[in-house]
Amino acid sequence: MTAHRLGVNTWVWTSPLTDATLAALAAKVAGWGFDVLELPVENPGDWDPTRAARVLADHGLGATVCLVMPPGRELVAADAATIRSTQDYLRRVVDAAATVGAPVIAGPAYASVGRTWRLSPGERAGAYAQLRESLAPVVAHAGAAGVTVAVEPLNRYETSLLNTVGQTVEAIGDLPHCGVALDLYHQNIEETDIPAAVRAAAGRVAHVQVCGNDRGTPGTDHLDWPAILAALDAAGYTGSLCIESFTAENATIATAASIWRPLAESQDAIAVDGLKFLRAVMP
Repeated sequence: MTAHRLGVNTWVWTSPLTDATLAALAAKVAGWGFDVLELPVENPGDWDPTRAARVLADHGLGATVCLVMPPGRELVAADAATIRSTQDYLRRVVDAAATVGAPVIAGPAYASVGRTWRLSPGERAGAYAQLRESLAPVVAHAGAAGVTVAVEPLNRYETSLLNTVGQTVEAIGDLPHCGVALDLYHQNIEETDIPAAVRAAAGRVAHVQVCGNDRGTPGTDHLDWPAILAALDAAGYTGSLCIESFTAENATIATAASIWRPLAESQDAIAVDGLKFLRAVMP
């Protein structure tokens, strides 16, 4: 079984990320023994990628980067100006990832989170075709920068376009420099067999985010972690596993992620206990 590098998303503690909080969190998570810090780009300019690269290097940390899709960022079923501005945003996220040495940007790179609409089979096929067309210049930019775009399916309450791993593989087709981002929180809701869904994406899994089934600490849940890790091996995934959870202290992010109660004794505990569990469940 692969011994994956382990990371944690700064959303566990804060939103939006700033240079000051990035520096403080880098020191903290490196001290705990994490390998990777996952950095969301809510808006370009929130934090300085060049400065972040130095901070990460000083603490021996790798990076992954998250894209963020609030209302107004759309790649399908939207006007041309909105699609162009979303493509421009995604290219800037790619540039940030390249600067900090992240191999991947991950997130729902298709529609704003919370946007749902009914789709006939024909309309869905058309939306998938439009998504490939809209993503094409972004993934070309990513490929030139040595970055992969990992498209994340979300649960049915957060999108109606891509809910399952199978839908995501179908939607991205054979786009180069593009793969699937797995977030176990969403897979726990949408997949009837998580390991089977992972295996079905063999060769296309580009990023993995982990948490408990309630978005809390990995291991304090009902997930079959050995089977999931074995499926990731079978799918050929050798990248990092990044803990993603959210703080209830930030009203905006708590509402967006439906965090209505504490998910652990502390936010630090989500990271520390999750890291301990993941180290133990891997060889």
